[in-house]
Amino acid sequence: MDWLITGERAAAPLNTHAMLLGLLLAFLAGQLLAWIYMLTHTGLSYSRSFVNSLIIIPVIVALVMLVLSNNLVTAFGLMAVFAIVRFRNILRDTMDTTYVLTVIVVGMACGTQKFSSAVVGTLIAAAILIYLWYTSFGSRNRYDLILNLHWSRPVSELPELSRLLQRHALKLHCASQRSNDDSPGADLSYRILLRDPNRAHDLLAELKRLNGVAHLMSMKAEDESEV
Repeated sequence: MDWLITGERAAAPLNTHAMLLGLLLAFLAGQLLAWIYMLTHTGLSYSRSFVNSLIIIPVIVALVMLVLSNNLVTAFGLMAVFAIVRFRNILRDTMDTTYVLTVIVVGMACGTQKFSSAVVGTLIAAAILIYLWYTSFGSRNRYDLILNLHWSRPVSELPELSRLLQRHALKLHCASQRSNDDSPGADLSYRILLRDPNRAHDLLAELKRLNGVAHLMSMKAEDESEV
């Protein structure tokens, strides 16, 4: 194992403990920010791959800084390689960009004879990527059913609809409510966490019988695109 610890051929010697601490701290910081993003994100643009990238990118950037180690020539080389990837390839997925960045940095570590940084950085990055894949980190299903409907009765009578939904729901969230000045009703979108997911059809049947409900559309949470 001596070659791994003393395998650096750069001008500055490697502090193995500082490198491991830096990479681990970058991972923990990314994990914290990812949890905050998951907790505070609203809207329909949520992306699991973006959450995963928030965790792995700080680790890769930390490895970049270890590879550069105040070397101006290496820094310019890094900029040139990134320019080639940026302008000649279109990466549609955030995790694809993360993988490309990882292999670029590892290649630079090997090319600058920072063998310890390359080996340790690759192992840590690989472990994190496997962890993200194995645990499906970033996935979230906080509701079972998505309901879109038109309420044709006056908005003041919406509590009757809410009472029906609450009988079946552990958690009920009205994601959007759009009213039209030309009609007394409203277009509604609900996110529902059901008391019993197997009885979703009972809820839909009651909604169809309720006076004022029109254009009812439902979708299971797992059918919502989460890339």
